[in-house]
Amino acid sequence: MITKQVLFMESAISTLVQQQKTVRLVDLLGFCRPKIVHANWNRRSLFLNDFDNRMHSSVRCLFQNVLIFKSGDDGFQTNGICTVTVPTVDRLLCPRRLSFDSKHFFASVGTSDDGLKKINFHHEVSNEDVLIKEAKPTPITFRKLSQECNSLSDVLDAFSKAPTFPSSKYFTAMWTIAKRISEDQRRFEKQLMFNHPAFNQLCEHMLREAKIMHYDSLLFSLRAMVKLGIPQNTLLVQTSLRVVQERINECDEKCFSALSAVLEVMEPCKNVDILRAGLRLLVDQQVWKIEHVFTLQTVMRCIGKDMKALRELDRFSILNSQHMFEVLAAMNHRSIILLNECSKMVIDNIHGCPFKILFSILRSCKDLQYRNLDLLKGIADYVASTFDIWKLKQVLLLLILFETFGFRPVDLMDLFMKKVVNEPEFLNMKSTLAILHVYSSLNHFDKCPNKEFLDVMAGALTGYLPQISSEDLLYGVRSFCLMNHFPLAAVDQLLQKDVINELLMTGDVEGNVSKLHLLDTCLELDDTPYHKPMDLSLPQGLAAPVRPDAKVEEVLSSLLGGEGCFSKDVQLPHNYHIDFEIKMDANRSQVLPSSDVDGVSAANMQRVAILCVRRSSYCLNSTHPRGLLAMKMRHLNTMGFHVILVNTWEIAKLEMKDAVTFLKTKIYSTEALPTADDETT
Repeated sequence: MITKQVLFMESAISTLVQQQKTVRLVDLLGFCRPKIVHANWNRRSLFLNDFDNRMHSSVRCLFQNVLIFKSGDDGFQTNGICTVTVPTVDRLLCPRRLSFDSKHFFASVGTSDDGLKKINFHHEVSNEDVLIKEAKPTPITFRKLSQECNSLSDVLDAFSKAPTFPSSKYFTAMWTIAKRISEDQRRFEKQLMFNHPAFNQLCEHMLREAKIMHYDSLLFSLRAMVKLGIPQNTLLVQTSLRVVQERINECDEKCFSALSAVLEVMEPCKNVDILRAGLRLLVDQQVWKIEHVFTLQTVMRCIGKDMKALRELDRFSILNSQHMFEVLAAMNHRSIILLNECSKMVIDNIHGCPFKILFSILRSCKDLQYRNLDLLKGIADYVASTFDIWKLKQVLLLLILFETFGFRPVDLMDLFMKKVVNEPEFLNMKSTLAILHVYSSLNHFDKCPNKEFLDVMAGALTGYLPQISSEDLLYGVRSFCLMNHFPLAAVDQLLQKDVINELLMTGDVEGNVSKLHLLDTCLELDDTPYHKPMDLSLPQGLAAPVRPDAKVEEVLSSLLGGEGCFSKDVQLPHNYHIDFEIKMDANRSQVLPSSDVDGVSAANMQRVAILCVRRSSYCLNSTHPRGLLAMKMRHLNTMGFHVILVNTWEIAKLEMKDAVTFLKTKIYSTEALPTADDETT
């Protein structure tokens, strides 16, 4: 019975060919991936060679793993159901794999609107067919390729032997391999990749398949191409960008993340800018459908959107909040609302937070210029309370970041100082210079210098004198000068003529000159054990332009009765200047006009220096002066001045009457100020 059906089918097909009728394939096969409907299906597009309107002698491998017919002279003969290896070019033209039930294959050829006849047949599966199906190879994925191949050339060799769809997996596999090898080996492998004979063929395959492969595969392959060093202005990359633009409406949440990652690594160009604008419009429409916070963060890093994030703050986990600092820093987006909310989450859940996260948060805050005292204090207090579990190197890295904010964690710095005294072997040259910079910049020893700690640090610096560079030596000695401590061996080596000449001719000459002037000033004005005179001819440093505070000048004029009672922008020796100078009697009870100063001896006169100070001259959220301001105050006291600090941001908030009262209490001594009883009388 089956034989008769087969013969009848052959006769029907032969008749159809002779009458040149259109043969329509009945869609009985199930696609492994979503269907793509093609209008006006043309069989010419399915074959490599050009065909006429009539079928020629052979129809080869229309689809992979599908019924194959082989023709004779007068008609078609059945060759059964078999699996064959499809030629490379056929895979390119029909890349999507098809599947069907090998046990029950039903074909119908019958009467229709075109006058076709229907034929039903049932084909029993032979043992040979079952064995062939079981032996069908497992699809090759980029993960399998990256595991089986050890180099980029191995991936290209695998492609040249048996290329399979989609070609994107070969690019993704090559980038996966490239990430796990060293930089030098990666550079060598990339050169071999470009010279490989199969590389151009792979690029051609990628160009043809771009419009039909899955969108996420296209995105991942595009990112891999850029990472592998394929020039962005090539036809392959630009065509891929155009196809990504055309298919951008296929973006789902996974593709949002992938596309953002692609744009993040690409240089600006016309197609990239258009694609970025398209992504921004699409995100505006679909941002409320994004479910995963990490996807949202990736998109934010690319296009800077935080609307959705603001409404999703209550859904942020601890890890999300910690990661948000790095995301905002990467996109250079200083969203105060996001940073404040994430800071609260970090502070409330800081116990058990690893060093890597703490360091990343502080570094991101530094990049964003975000100063949150509660966050900084929370991290410092946590590290201080668990000090014994941290390595000294880790604590030092945190202190270096704290210093960039001007934040002085007193308890943590005291604990670290004691640990250094007990374990001086920790100090190498780099850590020694870093510790000196932190403690001098934050003026940690303003009131009570720790001689034991300073001696340990001086000993460490002295130990590295044979191999230290001239600039590093100057850097270290400057830090000691700010702390009013002068290690003899280090200063003596720094003052050698060959060292001075090197500093004045190489490196940051302007910075070196400024530091040498500072050393000269300290050796002259401070009480130092170093009495060797400096025979240096240093170039004159450039004085910073000074603009005395207009509000303070107006208040002084109102309080003292005119400009003749004070001087402004006074230049002093050692390149110091003061904003305003007032000359008073020794008790600071009355101001001496300029015309009366000549007849007053120095013993009966007190010079008052008024310094208008900005926030940056103090440690964060305090009135503790930082290193340079503290040294200037020390030197002005040595020169005979009574120093008054006026905070510019505070005086600016006061009304004129209140500002006059404020400065009056600063300028006049307590004994000279009238009491409440005096004022009433």
